[in-house]
Amino acid sequence: MGAGASSVVGPEGYGRGWGQTSLGDMPESCVAAVLLYLDPLEICQVACLNRAFRGAASADCIWAAKLPANHRYLAALAAAADDDCGCDGATESNGRCCSSAAIKKEIFARLCRPTPFDGGTKEFWIQKDKGGFCMSISSKAMSITGRDDRRYWSHLSTEESRFHSVAYLQQIWWLEVCGEIDFCFPAGSYSLFFRLHLGRPHKLMGRRGRGPENIHGWDIKPTRFQLSTSDDQHTESECYLTKPGRWILYHVGDFVVPSSDEVTELKFAMMQIDCTHTKGGLCVDSVFICPKDHQYEECVLCQKIL
Repeated sequence: MGAGASSVVGPEGYGRGWGQTSLGDMPESCVAAVLLYLDPLEICQVACLNRAFRGAASADCIWAAKLPANHRYLAALAAAADDDCGCDGATESNGRCCSSAAIKKEIFARLCRPTPFDGGTKEFWIQKDKGGFCMSISSKAMSITGRDDRRYWSHLSTEESRFHSVAYLQQIWWLEVCGEIDFCFPAGSYSLFFRLHLGRPHKLMGRRGRGPENIHGWDIKPTRFQLSTSDDQHTESECYLTKPGRWILYHVGDFVVPSSDEVTELKFAMMQIDCTHTKGGLCVDSVFICPKDHQYEECVLCQKIL
């Protein structure tokens, strides 16, 4: 019995006895039906089993189910970004990942890589494990009160940001950071976060961060966050900024995109406008958008304001 079981799972059908079968004898269509239930990373792993699994793992019907519904729109943006930077994207024979000739597996692989847009101040990508859509918006794309006055703000180059730059608040009375974006998000539920850091980044470009921290004012009154959409979804929340020396994702709120074919207009903001005290020593890196309920280690859930 042990020998028979071993022959059934023999690689590529070798080492089998007369009349015995192996995984290699399964039709690719049957294998594909099984792979539809697996996550992208699991599909890549089982592709190493034998020829049948390897062939099925590249089938368009498998990867079409893992791609966002508006993957052609996203792939077109990715191809345009590759053209702008002179990069070679994941392509088929005609060199464009958004063409009808490109197989779905290649499109998925390309969309897993970050795609910059709007002058490199925003990026989107899909998650390798689940195919969920994510976006990051740099502080450079936001409106920040007093950002051009060097008494209040400075811009630091750092390896700790995907955009290699953060806005650093030295001291101010009135803090207001606002931003917006119009985008065809894939249909689904999303969460929006501000990525913040109390104190200077530890790693400035090519050297360790130095200088006084001057962190103050964040424990006196809570910072307020806002999120609204073009279809009248709205949420407000607040929390005290804590944990100096660590990058924290502050959860602003959630929103739902009902259709992948329509532009969703998002507006978001953070503010601390109590002018009875100054506040300073804060790095503003970006706004991060990801599928709702995705778990992150350094995350703070802000209290909703009713």
